[in-house]
Amino acid sequence: MSLPEITGHQSAASVGSKTGAFSLPTSATLSIAELKATAKKIRRHIITMIGKAGSGHPGGSLSAVEIVTALYFRVLRHRVADPCWPARDRFILSKGHAAPLLYAVLAECGYIPLADLSSLRQLDSRLQGHTDCLLVPGIEMSAGALGQGLSFGIGVSLAGRLNSLDYRVYVLLGDGECDEGQVWEAAMATAHFKLDNLTVIVDNNGIQLDGWNRDIMNLEPFARKWDSFGWHVIEVDGHDFAQLIDAFGRARQVKGQPTVVIAHTVKGKGVSFMENNVDYHGKAPSAAEMEKALKELA
Repeated sequence: MSLPEITGHQSAASVGSKTGAFSLPTSATLSIAELKATAKKIRRHIITMIGKAGSGHPGGSLSAVEIVTALYFRVLRHRVADPCWPARDRFILSKGHAAPLLYAVLAECGYIPLADLSSLRQLDSRLQGHTDCLLVPGIEMSAGALGQGLSFGIGVSLAGRLNSLDYRVYVLLGDGECDEGQVWEAAMATAHFKLDNLTVIVDNNGIQLDGWNRDIMNLEPFARKWDSFGWHVIEVDGHDFAQLIDAFGRARQVKGQPTVVIAHTVKGKGVSFMENNVDYHGKAPSAAEMEKALKELA
């Protein structure tokens, strides 16, 4: 089977607000139905990219599609034409192996050409298996070692406070990543410094590298842990755009403490044979599997 081309539209770079204070993507007014259509397109990109590369992490990329799509197309304040705009909101992908998801979203926003997606994990490509902030516009943190993103986010949040900038910081963690002790040290520090401009989203899909979290390192009672560390806790269906958008809006209203959104998701969401299948944590689909997956996502 020949590999399909990655296709799709790109939104215009940005539009000014009525006040001129900041710019949002033109797609910031997408309806829920349009967000769902965009999410399906992102999933097609992920499957095609990883299938062509012959390596990558489809499961955890697919599970977080609605989370990242909601952020970039409805929540984040950002300027495609000015990726280093000081007042931008920051999105930090701590679970860096979900790089295909972020690349696909950045391409749909217009930060990179859609054609670049076909170069994932190829020699001399800037789209590495884990994100590199020096190579790709719109990437805030180079990833690779799990457990680092929240600590990085603390620094970014404190910098905003020191510089009197009102941007918000969003950190996406994997639930398996929360096995890392550094995550909890950072969670303690975030609450101690009352960083209410920081929101963590946990992609709570229940599976890590080679099995179910409950068998490898049981995280429960997960919500109570965050609460005991001084966080405001919101739990949502991580595939429901309305719930996600509402949760991010509620997080903005919380003062004096950080917020964690525990997003309950399905590993491999959208592709029947990948859903809740531990094999596809880090396994690329074969040509036949990619064809089947793309048909399901048509």
